[in-house]
Amino acid sequence: MVLRSPGKMALEEVDAPRAGGSQVLIRVTHTGVCGTDLEIFRGRIPVRHPLIMGHEIAGKVADPGTYSDLRAGDRVVVDPMISCGTCFHCRVGQTNLCPNGALLGRDANGGFAEYIAVPARNVSRLPESIPNSIAPLIQVTATCVHSQHLTSMFPGESVAVLGLGVTGQLQAQLAKARGASPAIGISRGSFKRDLAKQLGADITLEAGEGAIDKVLAETKGLGADLVIESTGRIDLLADAIKMTRIGGRLLLFGIYTAQEGRLPFYDLYFKELSLFAARAARGEDFDSSIALVERGALRLTPLVTHVLPLAEVERAIEMNETPMDRRLKVIVDHKS
Repeated sequence: MVLRSPGKMALEEVDAPRAGGSQVLIRVTHTGVCGTDLEIFRGRIPVRHPLIMGHEIAGKVADPGTYSDLRAGDRVVVDPMISCGTCFHCRVGQTNLCPNGALLGRDANGGFAEYIAVPARNVSRLPESIPNSIAPLIQVTATCVHSQHLTSMFPGESVAVLGLGVTGQLQAQLAKARGASPAIGISRGSFKRDLAKQLGADITLEAGEGAIDKVLAETKGLGADLVIESTGRIDLLADAIKMTRIGGRLLLFGIYTAQEGRLPFYDLYFKELSLFAARAARGEDFDSSIALVERGALRLTPLVTHVLPLAEVERAIEMNETPMDRRLKVIVDHKS
C-alpha cells in the first residue's frame, strides 16, 4: 500500500527489496496501526512520497542474508528504529536517539507491503508462545519498557497511569509486573477501565474532576510515587503533576505537540519532582518485552480489537481518527 500524497493511498506493485550482507529479507505477515501512521497519512508529519508506511512489523524470514544467525522461516519482529552504529549516541547506547537514523514507515519504506529488508540487528526471533497475530504489539511494548527503564521503581510503590489506550494499558500492566501497589488506571472510557482491571490494575478511576482527589485518597493523602501521563494532553499533564507526591517521579510518555499551555509550574519546584521523557525504544527493550510476554507478565491479545486485510489499511488508519469506545489496537493481517 503506497502513500502517494497526504490522504491518497493505493495498492500497487513495486520492486521487491533484497537481502544482502547484513540485510535480512522478511515476508511481512502482520503490521500494527497507530496514531503516528494517522499523522503521516494526513500529512501532519512530513515525509517523502511515494512511501510505504508501517512500523509495527512482524513476519517470517524469507532470506537471512549473509551475516546473520537467522534462518529462513524464523518468525520475527522488527525494531523499526534504524541507527548508524557509529555516532556519539550509538556509542553510548542511545541508539533510539541516533541523529543519522531513520524510522521505517516514515523515513524509509515500512511494513505495509509483502516484503521488507532490514538490518539483522533490528530483528528479534519470536517464541512459539507469541503468535504473529499479536506480535506487532511487541514494538509498542518495547517503547513502554524503554520508558519505565528510565525511572526507578521499588516494589510496593504506587503508580498512576493517565490514559488507558494501548500504551496506557501496557504501562499499567508493566508497572504491576514491576511490583506497583497500588497500580491505578485512569480513563474516561468505562470499557478501557474495565479492561485495565481485568489485566491487573488494582484501582481504576474515571478521568476528570475528582480524579486527583481520588488518587490522593488511594495513596494516604501523599499522591502517587510515579505518575505516567500517556495521552499527550497538556490538561492531563497538569493533573499528573498535581497527583504526584512530593519528591515523586513523573513520566511524560504521551507525545506533546502543543507549543504552550497552562501547567502548575510552581508544583514542579515545590514538590521537587523528577521528570522523565522517553522516545522510541532500543534493541534490548525488544528482548525484554518478548521475555515479559513469554512468561505471561504482560497480556497482549486483549488489546487487539480489530483485524483488517492489507487492502483496507487506509480504513485501519482512519479508525484511529474516530473516537470509538471499544477500539484499541488495529492489526493488519497480510494473509487476509
